[in-house]
Amino acid sequence: MNKLLIAIAALLLTTSAQAQTKDYSKYYENLPTKVAQVSAPVIPANVVSITEVGGVGDGITLNTDAFENAIKKLQKVGGGRLNVPEGIWLTGPIQLKDNIELHLEHNAIILMSPDKSLFVNPKSSSKCFAGIRASKRKNIAITGEGIIDGNGDHWRPVKRQKVSDVEWNKYKKVIGGVEKDGGKLWYPFNAKGGYANIAETPEKQEKLRNDLIRFESCENVLVEGVTIQNAPKFHLHPCYSKNVIIDGVTVRCPWNAQNGDAIDFSDVNVGLIVNSIVDAGDDGLCMKSGNNKPEAPANGCEDILIQNNTVFHAHGGFVLGSETIQGMRRIVVRHCRFSGTDTGLRFKSGMGRGGKTEQMFIQHIVMNDIKDEAIVFQCDYVDRPAGSDPNAKPTFTEEQKKVAPYFQDIHISNVVCYGAGTGVKAGGILGLDNVKDIEITGSTIKYYVQDQQIDEKTAKLKLTNVRLIPEKQ
Repeated sequence: MNKLLIAIAALLLTTSAQAQTKDYSKYYENLPTKVAQVSAPVIPANVVSITEVGGVGDGITLNTDAFENAIKKLQKVGGGRLNVPEGIWLTGPIQLKDNIELHLEHNAIILMSPDKSLFVNPKSSSKCFAGIRASKRKNIAITGEGIIDGNGDHWRPVKRQKVSDVEWNKYKKVIGGVEKDGGKLWYPFNAKGGYANIAETPEKQEKLRNDLIRFESCENVLVEGVTIQNAPKFHLHPCYSKNVIIDGVTVRCPWNAQNGDAIDFSDVNVGLIVNSIVDAGDDGLCMKSGNNKPEAPANGCEDILIQNNTVFHAHGGFVLGSETIQGMRRIVVRHCRFSGTDTGLRFKSGMGRGGKTEQMFIQHIVMNDIKDEAIVFQCDYVDRPAGSDPNAKPTFTEEQKKVAPYFQDIHISNVVCYGAGTGVKAGGILGLDNVKDIEITGSTIKYYVQDQQIDEKTAKLKLTNVRLIPEKQ
């Protein structure tokens, strides 16, 4: 009899968990190319509240152990939902495990502690733990209506030219820190509040900045509904992972946040980004690809659909790169709007970082108030960290020169842009024929500086029924 009851309970549990899954097939209708479809992770129906294991949401109590203990409790029953109710839940790093859903109720705020020493990775001198992380896990989720705040002001350097006197003095008054480079740069080093430095110099500490949310080599990932803000570095960063869904999230940080990327897919296979809002300090919706990891579930970016998203400030609305090493294949971006971004559609890479693009379709994009280019292809991109010489010429090894970007098989259509500095800009690398087979059709771009800046010796673009209209002065 007991065995029968256990079997029935297990069946009900599985049924309950599966009933929570969502059908994403509606987003895959009428695609311009076949894209493999995502499926939602299945999380067991068990629920543990953070308060059951000693969590206190008063913004003062440190809840690192409470999050760990709640996850352990769920692990013992095969996984489930870790519920975070109303309150401010101060914490160090949170590590998700298999079959775990972190759920934030509407008035819940998970706030990462300003104590950087909590995030130090004892096994790595070059990396700190992300605020929320998972590695080599399956069926993980972050859901709800709450906020995840990375307390990034305590990590990021600030360039003097990008803030007002009021803001500059606020950093020094509230956090402390030190000024460098003749007062042109501020670092949150020697901070007030008794928080220890985690490196010998401001520059070395800056290189230890962590992502707010990072999933590495994971499968079946869902992030839905939450607000993610003020990261030390990147906000939401799945990498080398498969079957990743980002649905209805809001990502926000100051417009001048150094490396404040919003949503970065780095080597993701089978991914979906829908119904999300971005207002960030660096790239908005970004695809990246690094060096090959044979043991990872995914290498390169492929089978990705990006739809129904809004990007306000960002360095680019949709961005490819700068790393594209393992290639980009079968990516569709459609029905998105960019308002106030530095660039609209941005393809950037450089020597030592390049790879090939295949079957990329970008359709029905509306933009306005674009500071620089509406559409840009750049093959000489160089990363310049805070404090580096902006005029220094990069050098490359012979091996790096072999890894050049190839932007090709890209189809852009039905773009409407009201106000951009330059309509279309493109340049490749002389002798490589690496910017080619690119079509832009049925689009209208209103510009106020230049209609197009295309280096015909290195870039081959075909513009059909494209109107480039000057802004009347």
